[in-house]
Amino acid sequence: MDYRRTYRSAAIAFADLVSRIPPDRLDGPGLGDWTLRDLLGHTASSALRQVPVVLGQQAPMLLVPTPEGYFAAVRSAPPALVEAAVAASTDDARDTGKNLGDQPAQVISGLIGQATSALAVAGDDDLVATPAGGMRVRDWLPTRTFELVVHGSDAARAAGVPIDLGPEAVSEAVALAARIAAAVGDGLPALRALTGRGSLPSGFSVV
Repeated sequence: MDYRRTYRSAAIAFADLVSRIPPDRLDGPGLGDWTLRDLLGHTASSALRQVPVVLGQQAPMLLVPTPEGYFAAVRSAPPALVEAAVAASTDDARDTGKNLGDQPAQVISGLIGQATSALAVAGDDDLVATPAGGMRVRDWLPTRTFELVVHGSDAARAAGVPIDLGPEAVSEAVALAARIAAAVGDGLPALRALTGRGSLPSGFSVV
């Protein structure tokens, strides 16, 4: 599976979704305490705007060798650090959401152009500095595809508008979710649920 192609596919699907969201839905419910505009802002920031920034920051050493290791590292961070990161993420989501303005699809398309241009000159094994530590480009970018697929589906549900995600992008995200579950010790319960042999507790999440 080509991680670059799945990223571009998920980004284009997200932009297409945003272009079809009725403007009067933007300030309605999104995800948790976030409005739909906040949710779009978070996705645009974490999965698009952050890409050129991270790709432009060389890491001195490899610390996180897999995509699932990125999310496992976040899960194992000290509670105070996680709380501060969540608060900062919410502030960023709201600020970015406001900056999307009245034509969010146009702004998001511009961010996609910047992200894919930066990706085009990055090598698969280039080491970049991510919030979890040094990672190879080929391991970090799938975490951004994961953000696009998961939050794209969140936004579609909140807006009542379908999202046309490609099967390869969905497959990559589902496989990564399973590997995250295994990495954080929840692999067997997740497997049993996926094969109809059990159910997961309310609120269960791998992230």
